[in-house]
Amino acid sequence: MEEHKDAKITGNLKETTDFIIKLLGENGDFLMREFHVFGQYPATMFYFSQMVDPSMLNESILKPLMYTPPHIQTEQLPPERLQDVLLNNALYHSNCQTESLLPSLVKGILRGETIIAVEGLKQAFLIATRQIDKRGIEQPATEQVIRGPREGFVETIGTNLSLIRYRLQSPELRVAQMDIGRKTRSKVAICYMQGLTNPELVDEVNNRLKRIDVDAILDSGYLEQYIEDNQLSPFPQVQYTERPDKVVANLLEGRVAILVDGSPLALIVPTVFNQFYQTVEDYTERYLLMSPIRIVRLVALMFSLIFPSIYVSIISFNPELIPTEFAVAVAGGRAGVPFPAVVEVLIIEISMEVLREATIRLPQQVGGALSIVGVLIIGQAAVSAGFASPITVVIIALTTIGSFATPAYNAALALRLLRFPLMILAGIFGLYGVMIGLILIANHLLSLKSFGVPYLSPLVPGDFQGMKDLLIRGPLWWSNKRPSFLYPLDRTRNSGQSSTSTHEQSENALDPAKFQGGKEKS
Repeated sequence: MEEHKDAKITGNLKETTDFIIKLLGENGDFLMREFHVFGQYPATMFYFSQMVDPSMLNESILKPLMYTPPHIQTEQLPPERLQDVLLNNALYHSNCQTESLLPSLVKGILRGETIIAVEGLKQAFLIATRQIDKRGIEQPATEQVIRGPREGFVETIGTNLSLIRYRLQSPELRVAQMDIGRKTRSKVAICYMQGLTNPELVDEVNNRLKRIDVDAILDSGYLEQYIEDNQLSPFPQVQYTERPDKVVANLLEGRVAILVDGSPLALIVPTVFNQFYQTVEDYTERYLLMSPIRIVRLVALMFSLIFPSIYVSIISFNPELIPTEFAVAVAGGRAGVPFPAVVEVLIIEISMEVLREATIRLPQQVGGALSIVGVLIIGQAAVSAGFASPITVVIIALTTIGSFATPAYNAALALRLLRFPLMILAGIFGLYGVMIGLILIANHLLSLKSFGVPYLSPLVPGDFQGMKDLLIRGPLWWSNKRPSFLYPLDRTRNSGQSSTSTHEQSENALDPAKFQGGKEKS
């Protein structure tokens, strides 16, 4: 392909056929169909049989090309006129274009398109006939909700784009496409809102994607690792989601979404830390109910990071910080444990991580049984055998539950990783080590950026408008401005006026005071 990247069609059908056969001819699913256009002009059709729609091939392409239409006179049709007649008068297909480069024809066949080369024409017809079997649109497995849409992305990029356009029926939605990967030629779509998203952000996304030079892009996770700002950070700087409604919500804030053909996960950039403990239900339910739940979710996130290290530091260095009765109970529970607290916690924590990984990798029918066996039997056996104290098992169980409460899997994974150095620091330096570890983590978060946006925005740098949706979920009419750290071209989201006046007009519609004596009148 690289050797003949500038090779063009000469008009000789045999040369074109030999070139394509040389590259694709040894495949069992590669087919060629020879026929005569209008019964006069030799032509050949190339395609992969398992990637095209056969009914479209027969009814919309072969039939109109083999039978002369009654309104076309083909007795003395010159070659330069034949191409225009075929393209504009004969083919029954809306997505048809011409191509003169031979490597582009081969790439089209590999994408599932059909190529038709005609004797005497220096351009071949490239027709979109791809039909790939795909799974149905289902509820996302990783982002399930009680109240909200039940549809999620699938592996086909065309279906995913249609789900976005279904929810965002705006002429401002723009979709730019490019191919990445020397071998796979994976189709990548960049979605943004023209007139709303900052053009510099769109240019930066395009530049980072164009610099990627690899053999294969098999999933959006490959792209994430190439476009993130700090590849050595455990914290994710790109958010991924299976939900079209979540993508649309971020597009309307001024972000950019990246979709990859073959992946059901869309990437959203730029990303800030508070996105990883927010869910769709935060906005579909009333704010008075979801604000406390969001705080609980944030507390669980912090618990999953520091709870084991706090326990180790207090038990090992500062037992006077806990009530005397509780300290005596803990000491009694650890009386038969031969390990220091830090070693005990590390052993239980590593065992829990192994159990969690085994549960994920096993089939679903077996995984649930394994988790129950691991938690109940192995935990109880470890306590009975003296390998661990009951309070340690309780601490690790609460920590694990806290990590499960984090909506974003990649963020929970980062916190699980950081637990171990914090526990080691706690075992060596006590509470001082915990504080040193937390200061280092906070300093790292303050230095992180995602496409130039500070990772802790809108907390640092402070933005009052953005803080309305940071710890609590304020009323929808409070969020009348788009996030300032994205520098959108259109800052106004809504008027910012609540519906109080509407309530005042309608709350008395069926007030009994207005219908005094109504029963008597009826």
